[in-house]
Amino acid sequence: MSLAARITRCPRPFDPDRGAEAAALFPDAASELRDLLSGTGGCSPYLAGLIEKERDWLAGALDRAPEDSLAAILADTEALDPSDLSAGLRRQKRRAALLVALADLSGAWTLEETTAALTDFADRATDRALKTSVAHEIRRGKLPGATEDDAEDAAGTFALAMGKMGAHELNYSSDIDLIVLFDGERHREDYHEARAALVRATRKMAALLSEITSEGYVFRTDLRLRPDASVTPVCLSMEAAESYYESVGRTWERAAYVKARPCAGAVAAGERFLDHLTPFVWRKHLDFAAIQDAHDMRLRIRAHKGLGGPITLDGHDMKLGRGGIREIEFFTQTRQIIAGGRDRSLRVRGTAESLARLATRDWIPQELADTLTDHYRFHREVEHRVQMIADAQTHELPGDAEGWARLAAFMDRDEDDLRTELLDRLSTVHERTEGFFAPGETSDEPDIGEETQAVIDRWHSYPALRSSRAREIFERLKPDLLGRLNKAARPQEALEQFDAFLQGLPAGVQLFSLFEANPQLIDLIVDIAATAPALAQYLGRNAQVFDAVIGGAFFDPWPGAEALTERLGQVIAAEDDYERKLDAARRWQKEWRFRIGVHHLRGLIDAAEAGQEYADLAQAVLAALWPPVVAEFAAKHGDPPGRGAAVFGMGSLGARQLTVTSDLDIIVIYDAEGADSSDGRRPLGTRPYYARLTQAFVTALTAPMAEGTLYEVDMRLRPSGRQGPVAASWTSFQAYQRDEAWTWEHLALTRARFVAGAADLGADIESFRKEIIAAPRDAAQALADVADMRRRLAEAKPAESVWEAKRGPGRMQDIDLLAQAGALLAGDAAHETLPQLAAGQGIGWLRTGETERLATAYRRFWQVQAAARLLTGAVLKVEELGEGGQDFLLRQTGAESFDGLAAELTELADEADRIVTEALTREVGAA
Repeated sequence: MSLAARITRCPRPFDPDRGAEAAALFPDAASELRDLLSGTGGCSPYLAGLIEKERDWLAGALDRAPEDSLAAILADTEALDPSDLSAGLRRQKRRAALLVALADLSGAWTLEETTAALTDFADRATDRALKTSVAHEIRRGKLPGATEDDAEDAAGTFALAMGKMGAHELNYSSDIDLIVLFDGERHREDYHEARAALVRATRKMAALLSEITSEGYVFRTDLRLRPDASVTPVCLSMEAAESYYESVGRTWERAAYVKARPCAGAVAAGERFLDHLTPFVWRKHLDFAAIQDAHDMRLRIRAHKGLGGPITLDGHDMKLGRGGIREIEFFTQTRQIIAGGRDRSLRVRGTAESLARLATRDWIPQELADTLTDHYRFHREVEHRVQMIADAQTHELPGDAEGWARLAAFMDRDEDDLRTELLDRLSTVHERTEGFFAPGETSDEPDIGEETQAVIDRWHSYPALRSSRAREIFERLKPDLLGRLNKAARPQEALEQFDAFLQGLPAGVQLFSLFEANPQLIDLIVDIAATAPALAQYLGRNAQVFDAVIGGAFFDPWPGAEALTERLGQVIAAEDDYERKLDAARRWQKEWRFRIGVHHLRGLIDAAEAGQEYADLAQAVLAALWPPVVAEFAAKHGDPPGRGAAVFGMGSLGARQLTVTSDLDIIVIYDAEGADSSDGRRPLGTRPYYARLTQAFVTALTAPMAEGTLYEVDMRLRPSGRQGPVAASWTSFQAYQRDEAWTWEHLALTRARFVAGAADLGADIESFRKEIIAAPRDAAQALADVADMRRRLAEAKPAESVWEAKRGPGRMQDIDLLAQAGALLAGDAAHETLPQLAAGQGIGWLRTGETERLATAYRRFWQVQAAARLLTGAVLKVEELGEGGQDFLLRQTGAESFDGLAAELTELADEADRIVTEALTREVGAA
């Protein structure tokens, strides 16, 4: 569709005579095109000159769709002869500038289409200038070993488009910011000579683009964003650049690379460079410290440019002034830097697209994203009109009446309305973004006593407050923090626990910045400090798990094991190194474990739900980690022979009831299908193959790494216990369970549940498990074996106190044992305790009242067990619990006092002990 058919708006000529002259050059054009040319030429002396100079070209361009005309300009630029490059680039720039202006002013193109067109031409011009300059050095024999073929990718040299060019957001009269690098490995043998030639080529490229000749200029080119620009050459190796950013790169440089994009030369090498730079730009943890850096940068720019103070429209800088374009860009990029390391979807370059992504991922409200996007587009449109008047790289609004009248005409607006709207928009942007950057006012500290002051006085010696910047942020936080601690149910106790948390922090800037940006987290840490000292101490060592609270759907419904497995699989797959995969799994698991603990602590879930969620999490870790462990092992020893192996969870994992500190009981069963060995670089016999694969899996779970461990693993429930191989073959497992297994091993089998590995093998093992459990057995002998096992457990590990929930007569271990016996006698495949008790009742062995009382006791003991592990990480010692922890335990159990709870637990244990003892001497069917 031609430009004429897409006109939706038109400037009115500020200088009617000049406008009429422009329109008169095209007497045969449609009236709407003549109006557009009149308004354009009558407002912009620069565009009026272009219309006259490019009259012949424009006549043909106006008959086509502007997209087609742009494509022709780009093609002509690509085809320019090197001997005509300087003049040719300037000619194509004039045409591009004129076409873009008319498409923009007429409303045929949106802002994004306008800036993309300007950027596309800048890309093409830069690419031609760079390749031509490098080709010149090759022809002169100054680039050792290079041939004419190397000129096709500029001999491994590339330009990174930075800032607006990188984001496809060039303004109408924009400079272009470039960083030029080369692949040093490609020129290793004659490095210094090659670098000198590529430096000359880069200077030649910049001159081709930026020198003003009789034909004008192409783009003012700035190369000062390169590493340490004051001392480095205009072109340096990508290896040197990587080393610089890894060692001394600053936050503003990270922000610059959010929009960086290879635009010319060896683009593939540029993509590799940016990929290598990912850890520098996108940190693995939420980086709220970047807010302070961005705020300081904004203040320095304002001070340098003299742009402080209230908004005054005359001469106001639409880019750098208050409420201007840069404020929106800083706000957006800073949010991206904060969260982009965790959320890859935020790694986009365009401002409008970035705001939309931030809203979609709940980092900012949708209303704020819409508001800032609308203001950004308006600001950029005004910026373009100001620049189009004289092709000046300016962002300043007019400073006199004539200038305002011209701008209003260019935008076809009433001058007073335009002024009012501009002031309103600038003020709104400043108000909506300033609060994000500027630290709030420090409030007065609450009155504190000598005991509190004694705790506070030692804070300055802690590692977290070692740096001046950490102390500065913390001083702003301290009044609010102390105020919230004062509001805790037990203020001094909360303060002491917060003190332990603070003492454990290795560093403070990131966490304090996070607290400052998200004050609700202070409430959370106060709540944890006042209730669960073990969790507070854990946080002191793993403060990065706070990322999960604000970096995702922390309070959404529980996703379940299958969804968790898929999510962790994606996290692991994103890493290309085996150790990084293991560390990524550890970070991820910590965050989800922290979420379960917080939900339990705050009463969002009860003890039973927490137990199931911890089990789902463990299953997800096992299921998602098994494939990369197998892949790493197979790279050396070949693929698993036969059908592979299946991992089964036993004990509490199989019963889907874990605490925050639980070990994992697992067994591994493999089916080699008759194969003798693996087929790889270093083949292994099937038995050692699966034994070593299992050991590698256990190591992946238990090895202490930078991010800690995942789980402790217990494999004593495998066939033959500690004496048996760590991985059992499918045939030997079947034979053992049928012919050799003790009753206790069949009891353990009642909890066995497939959690990872080969699904088809897992299904076969599950069918076999059901077969073994359902097989006829001597009930009296089985019960005698269970009674003997109960006796030996009681002798080996007696209960420590009334608060012991797991061990001791009538407690959880006793009830679990009875439930497993019920499942075995009933031939029931249920894994969990309460359904297994119901199975025992179903065959007339346990009585209705007995199962109800056992279930009540079991739930109460589990509430105590889950709370104890969360609060202290060990067996509950009420006398060592703080009052916050005591309140939590009473809320969990519904008890009114600890004396009452102790009496209840004693009564429940005595009754359960009696029921278990009687049931183990009772005949099946005698109930």
